[in-house]
Amino acid sequence: MAKFNPITFMQEVRQEVAKVTWPTWKEVWITTLMVLIMVALASVFFLLVDQALSHIVRFVLGVGT
Repeated sequence: MAKFNPITFMQEVRQEVAKVTWPTWKEVWITTLMVLIMVALASVFFLLVDQALSHIVRFVLGVGT
């Protein structure tokens, strides 16, 4: 089993982090905005589907008439 050397580990971590391509703030904001828009659209879609299924079930079962 290899020995654990914290100094070597930290050097390797710094080397790997230097290879990462970090997004710009503009890319972060645009991506965040797109995620929020998609969440809102998905929420509205599932609300409408839930309401439609609720009305169909009430109609079939004759509940609440």
